[in-house]
Amino acid sequence: MAKRDYYEVLGAAKGASADELKKAYRKKAKELHPDRNSDNPNAEAQFKEVNEAYEVLKDADKKAAYDRYGHAAFEGGMGGRPGGGYGGQGDFASSFSDVFDDLFGDFMGGQRGGGGRSRAQRGSDLRYNLRVTLEEAYTGLQQTINVPTSVSCDECDGSGAESGAEPTMCPTCSGMGKVRAQQGFFTVERTCPTCQGMGQMIKNPCKSCGGAGRKEKERSLSVNIPAGVETGTRIRLAGEGEAGLRGGPTGDLYIFIEVTPHALFDREGTHLHCRIPVSMTSAAMGGDIEVPTIDGGRSRVKIPAGSQSGRQMRLRGKGMPGLRGGPSGDMYIELSVETPVNLTSKQKELLREFEKLSEENNPESSNFFSKVRSFWDGMTS
Repeated sequence: MAKRDYYEVLGAAKGASADELKKAYRKKAKELHPDRNSDNPNAEAQFKEVNEAYEVLKDADKKAAYDRYGHAAFEGGMGGRPGGGYGGQGDFASSFSDVFDDLFGDFMGGQRGGGGRSRAQRGSDLRYNLRVTLEEAYTGLQQTINVPTSVSCDECDGSGAESGAEPTMCPTCSGMGKVRAQQGFFTVERTCPTCQGMGQMIKNPCKSCGGAGRKEKERSLSVNIPAGVETGTRIRLAGEGEAGLRGGPTGDLYIFIEVTPHALFDREGTHLHCRIPVSMTSAAMGGDIEVPTIDGGRSRVKIPAGSQSGRQMRLRGKGMPGLRGGPSGDMYIELSVETPVNLTSKQKELLREFEKLSEENNPESSNFFSKVRSFWDGMTS
């Protein structure tokens, strides 16, 4: 029976790139895998045919020969069959290894041969949420925090074994940390249930830590919070996380900063905003006011005569410091002209008189109502 064209077997176009061939092979391998086609007696033969085609086309030299001479390139005196024959376990492993992890990586626990896991495992990273005030974020601070974590057992020095005892090879997996089981067409590796993938057993576990090599304990750490931090800033303390299992390396500690809201200042990056109420007379006639700054000081600001609500003035360099030596921000003052309340009869009388004398002193109102009159006139006409 004549062989089918290798490109046709894979469902790929002639001249397809290496990536395109690999994608086509993955698709066909999943589709024709014998374990997924138990009711198809031809599945295994078709799967081997796909495997044979990919074995040739994934190799640049073999592919070039096949593209030029077809199947004849590997027959008679032209070099024999590619890879020394097909259908055997070695040929299958050779071609299928390129996509084995993609197809069955999760099922296999994400690990392939080459020895078992090390008995020592790295400790987990820890997260600590720290709240600071805006003043503390401005100046920076040294903060002591208490972190519940796992620390290396001082009785066994983190080995998990009684003093002087040595771990022994796991008899179930012979130190590989994995056991093999036959599942249909494949031999599948799984984590050893006896040693949990460590590859070693501890016959005399440490009484203090139960063989884990670490114990639960709360630690006090001194943390340097730099000036300029803001909500979301992350500080990494290398090696201050959870202790490793059975002498493994320690994880890291990540401190996440949250800056609490302030009663006077709103923050926008390195800039600060402060809303300052001023009296109607001060806004009309102008004058000087004192405003607070984040460093606890005071700054004198001149209010121009005729200032309206929403007017902003900037104090350069009075904002927050830049993190890691960046430039400092500015402080923006926004005026809020305050309308007096609970007027006395005398005040009301004076304001009415003032209003009569102020018809020409309200340019914004005059401009607005002029536009309103034009709008109404336009609607009428």
